[in-house]
Amino acid sequence: SDSGFEEELQSPSPRGLPAEQPDRLTADCHQELSYDESCFTIQKNNQLKFLALGCLSRQPQITPEARCKLVSWLIALYKHFSVSFESCCLAVNIMDRFLVTTSVAADCFQLLGVTALLIATKHVEVCSPRIKQLLSLCCNSFSREQMCNLECLILVRLNFRLAAPTLAFFLDYFISKELSCKMISDHEGSDYKGFKLTEDQLSTMKRFKCFARRVCELSLADYAFNRYQPSVIVQSAISLTKDLLRTHLKQSSLQHTNALETLDLLSIGDHELHDSDSHSLTLQCTEELRLLVSLNQES
Repeated sequence: SDSGFEEELQSPSPRGLPAEQPDRLTADCHQELSYDESCFTIQKNNQLKFLALGCLSRQPQITPEARCKLVSWLIALYKHFSVSFESCCLAVNIMDRFLVTTSVAADCFQLLGVTALLIATKHVEVCSPRIKQLLSLCCNSFSREQMCNLECLILVRLNFRLAAPTLAFFLDYFISKELSCKMISDHEGSDYKGFKLTEDQLSTMKRFKCFARRVCELSLADYAFNRYQPSVIVQSAISLTKDLLRTHLKQSSLQHTNALETLDLLSIGDHELHDSDSHSLTLQCTEELRLLVSLNQES
């Protein structure tokens, strides 16, 4: 194979595949749930099945530093193509899960990244970037045939299981749960639980979501966070964002009373943070995220 991988493309033998339980497509709950709550329950229950633990343990040529550089580049790509954060998160998940199954040569690592992004955008977006566009951003170091062959290989290795729970999903869920009455992009005067939101408060909410997403982007690129489930990382990112923004507003010489009141209204994910099983893990993840953010203050 000219794609740089140790094995040629071939369909897996049905006899050789380990027996595994199918992913749950329904929420196993006795009470009646809304559509959003059902999706959340399903995705939360499927997290461990899509977690790429130790994805670099069998990679002799791929280091955490190389992965960090590639993921940072993919983050820039998703913004360049104006695709959703969901596509970026899914691309990283696809790439990591493929690394669990197959050894990759260092000179083909970038091809793996853009191919994973191509698959993710096909799965999420209405229109995905063209192969020619993606290859041009790799300085045309790879051919169209190589990318298409690798795309098929990735799908076979992952058994076409692409509906992975992502940071983007849980971030949108936790924030929209508290701001369900109005989108934060609405005009001034939106009603939030009987409270009239001013333009400053709407701006604070937008800033809050953008900052939380940026923290999640940093965690995507850091291999140390691969061991945490996406919901834990998002809860930690939201908690950290609230603390940092509140501290910044209090220390500012300007008056930000309305903004502080808005942050107080945001009890996003607090009911999840106090879950007895994951509370200590979330606190540990929050402290690691705090260190990561402090190391990347400029960005």
